[in-house]
Amino acid sequence: MSIWIFGFRALWSPYFLSCVVGLTILFFLLTITWRKKISNSEKLKPIEAICFVTAMLIIYAVLGSPLDLLGHIMFSIHMTQMALLYMVVSPLIIIGIPNWVWANFIQLPIVRKVFLFFTKPILSVLLFSILFSLYHIPTVFDAIKLNEFLHSTYTLILFVFSLFLWWPLLNSLPGQYQISGLKKISYLIASAVLLTPACGMIIFSNSPLYTTYSNGAMWLKSMSLCVPGDTLNNLGLSGPELFSHMPVVQDQQLGGVIMKIIQEIVDTTILFKVFFEWYRKDQEEAEKQNGSLMLKNSAPID
Repeated sequence: MSIWIFGFRALWSPYFLSCVVGLTILFFLLTITWRKKISNSEKLKPIEAICFVTAMLIIYAVLGSPLDLLGHIMFSIHMTQMALLYMVVSPLIIIGIPNWVWANFIQLPIVRKVFLFFTKPILSVLLFSILFSLYHIPTVFDAIKLNEFLHSTYTLILFVFSLFLWWPLLNSLPGQYQISGLKKISYLIASAVLLTPACGMIIFSNSPLYTTYSNGAMWLKSMSLCVPGDTLNNLGLSGPELFSHMPVVQDQQLGGVIMKIIQEIVDTTILFKVFFEWYRKDQEEAEKQNGSLMLKNSAPID
């Protein structure tokens, strides 16, 4: 059966699309048009614009396109959504928003205290890992999936803490926690290790963990979060097996694998960035030393 039976509104979330478009327009107004009125503003860099727009496109794809509907049908798609949102979008947001915007935002009294506390490297990686792991405890997961308020709130909380997770690695603001050198590698390893138990539980389980993907009645309740009630009631559906031929356990295991693969790809990309920074720094220091030696050797002898 095709997912197109759910209708345009459920598949493309036009209201959410309007919010994403509005937020993108606001970003460019702030960083291009209105920035002239702000004393410490700087010209928007092309890489910043590309990263921010890419983040907005992924956010809409994850939470507003048919991918969101599929995430309620297949657990593997749900885990793909989570991986993209917390492992890809968050770093892009940090890089895409200019430093002067971050600086003004963080200087707000309450925000400053929150950032200083929750972006401490050890605390940030621990809290995100704990929240992620708690979310995937079967009873917690099913309860959140069946309540629209809990689902939206927990998704937002996890996203905020994913920003805290990546902040020490990627920010370049004076006065903010910044990890450098070998500590970046240790931080990435710690993040990967702490998420492994939750992913391992999902990958190696030989039975369905989540009733919202394995029980027809529970699945229909969870579908009401993204499909209008009148549309859902008129379709007479029995369960997610109507839209996927993959067994529930295999789909579940695939979801855990996808999460780890995307995490490893992102971590490897950042590691390459770390090594490139080391190499560039070493080259600059070597050039300075060579320049100093040349000046010393060319100095006249009295």
